[in-house]
Amino acid sequence: MNFSASPRLRVKDTSKTRLIVKNARSPWDTDLVLPSEHSQSIAVLGLGYVGCVTAACLAKLGHRVFGIDRDETKIANILAARAPFYEPGLEEVVRETVAAGRLSASVEFAPDLAEADIALVCVGTPSARNGNLSVEQLERVLGEIRSCLAGRKRPLTLAIRSTVFPGTTEELTGAMLAESPLLSVVSNPEFLREGVAIADFMEPSLVVVGGPDARAVRAVADIYAPLGVAPCLVSLRTAEMIKYCCNAFHALKIAFANEVGTLASHLSVSPREVMETLCRDERLNVSPAYLKPGFAFGGSCLPKDLRALTYRAMHMDLSLPLLESVLPSNQRHLERAVQQVLDAPGGRIGVFGLAFKEDTDDLRESPVVAAIEQWVGKGKEVRIYDPHIRLDKIYGSNRNFILNALPHIGRLLTSDFDEVLAWCDCLAVTQKPGPEAAARIASSGKTIVNLAGAKLKPEAPAGVGGACFSLPVSPNPPKK
Repeated sequence: MNFSASPRLRVKDTSKTRLIVKNARSPWDTDLVLPSEHSQSIAVLGLGYVGCVTAACLAKLGHRVFGIDRDETKIANILAARAPFYEPGLEEVVRETVAAGRLSASVEFAPDLAEADIALVCVGTPSARNGNLSVEQLERVLGEIRSCLAGRKRPLTLAIRSTVFPGTTEELTGAMLAESPLLSVVSNPEFLREGVAIADFMEPSLVVVGGPDARAVRAVADIYAPLGVAPCLVSLRTAEMIKYCCNAFHALKIAFANEVGTLASHLSVSPREVMETLCRDERLNVSPAYLKPGFAFGGSCLPKDLRALTYRAMHMDLSLPLLESVLPSNQRHLERAVQQVLDAPGGRIGVFGLAFKEDTDDLRESPVVAAIEQWVGKGKEVRIYDPHIRLDKIYGSNRNFILNALPHIGRLLTSDFDEVLAWCDCLAVTQKPGPEAAARIASSGKTIVNLAGAKLKPEAPAGVGGACFSLPVSPNPPKK
């Protein structure tokens, strides 16, 4: 995100909301139009980096925000219109919103929570000694909330913004707050980076809210409506998992770039030039390509090149743990897939797909071949269908590979998919079928082990926890 030092007028406009940025030297120098009838009363529980930025920015959007923290120093700073820690732009937003009467702070829990319709929990979940996350602060806050619910007359939507492992919100709130009929609980993970947190909040790339109560999910999503970003409305555990997935992916990218840089430097190659050129490919490299859970990878390129890369690095006395782990990780994934099919009922396994991916007849290092070897070795009967494989049409190294791996492939492979479907007890789908084959698989009534992660039938309508989780902004957005 590049904010130029030169004054300029920027307009971000969608069919639902309008965000006007005047003289935008910085991302917090904004005029956001939010009529009072669309503002909410929001309690932010915990005023650390995430909580304080969240509280100040929500107040900037026009909401009435009550910040709650037991640290008196943080409270004193906010009441004096100062940021309790350094974060670019935070001081200006705190000063403005406190002066406007939209942001206040207190160590008193009950009075401010009583005023709120939505409560965002932003307490820390640090690592425990064994590597697990500590939920001690979260448990303490939930205990405080429970003590405040007894005399409450109107509903409260509780959004867990703290980073917690999937299932944690469900487990803790179920144990501590299940008896309250007025309470709805959602997950609303944050995606703020220290140093650019205001920019990340004001121009988000992702807004995620998850929970079982569609009304509560929509209510929390609506507090971000002035930002003009379509929220992702998902299930509770999905929302929790997305946060971990994002952070793990960021760490993975950093580690990958560092290992590539290390290897490149030892080969007298410019690491920067390599990575900058890699990022020019927005079709495969910097894109959603390959980021789809499915079957193990194979083929004539990826396994071979990874082996060569790690072999050469080893002979240069370079340890590249991330790159060295890719092939073992792929093998573990293949083993899980093999076992999943072995655990299915019946002894006759049909296989849809023999090549390493759809729309090819390349069998070299196909993980399907390795899986079939194990299923046959375990005494299972196997029949295989692949729309692009004909033994009399393949030759050279491709033919040699399959005949060496599965000498009896001629008895297993058939060109009649209906025959395989009628014969098998269980169908292992190892590559994505076309629409017609997918419909036949879905309606077959057979046990299906969908190793490819293929779409076999129409997805459920979009909704909370539905298959399509990117929904439009609020149907009742603020108007200028």
